[in-house]
Amino acid sequence: MYSLIIVDDEPKIREGIANLFPWKQNGFEITGLFPNGELALLHVRSHKTDVVLTDIQMPVMNGLELSRHLAEEYPEIIHVFLTGFQDFQYMRTAILNHAADYLLKPIKYEELYTCFEKIRQTLDQKYHVSTPFPLEGGSAYYGKIITTVCDYLEEHYRDATLEEAAIQVNLSPNYLSKIFKEKSGTGFAEYLNNVRMKKAAELLLDLSYKHYEIADLIGYDNPKNFSRAFKQFYQMSPREFREKNMS
Repeated sequence: MYSLIIVDDEPKIREGIANLFPWKQNGFEITGLFPNGELALLHVRSHKTDVVLTDIQMPVMNGLELSRHLAEEYPEIIHVFLTGFQDFQYMRTAILNHAADYLLKPIKYEELYTCFEKIRQTLDQKYHVSTPFPLEGGSAYYGKIITTVCDYLEEHYRDATLEEAAIQVNLSPNYLSKIFKEKSGTGFAEYLNNVRMKKAAELLLDLSYKHYEIADLIGYDNPKNFSRAFKQFYQMSPREFREKNMS
């Protein structure tokens, strides 16, 4: 079992997340529920913790500050942001502090499942666990498919295609497209675009890359199309994103 703590200043949300998901069946044990980052950090300093799922806007110590402490003091702990705001600064901090993911409220079961299935596999590899934890009921088959496709997209985002992804899981492209949408809550093309945009934001923080180079690296032949897609995703152009980061 991997230890997980949930940090959110709203009691109903803390309890809701704790009860929304069959954590133990998927390899996680909730070892603490906390209303702010300060109490969560005190717990981490005295208890073994593998994963932290944290809200951002909280009193005393918010999720951004907690994330900074975790990145500096406990880089081995995986942390995931959970917030109701798709804010530039939050995303930038998530990138800089190496957060595993950035989930938006209201959280969907499928998104939570996909996120933590990937985290579980990462921890399995880290601790050399050869037999995966049993997944919830009939979701094991689909969970493996979604995870395989997500891993493929994370690694091959530059030239990924639905047809190639379908080959990875021995399904027809049409059927994969259907179940990917049903089980992950996100369409294949939308998920690929999300991966590409997050990678683009990460590369934009490195001033050694030019905009057209980043466009090519994430799979855009036309830099203008990349800029248009980036602005639609982040509500600002790549140039504005970089300038805001530099300031």
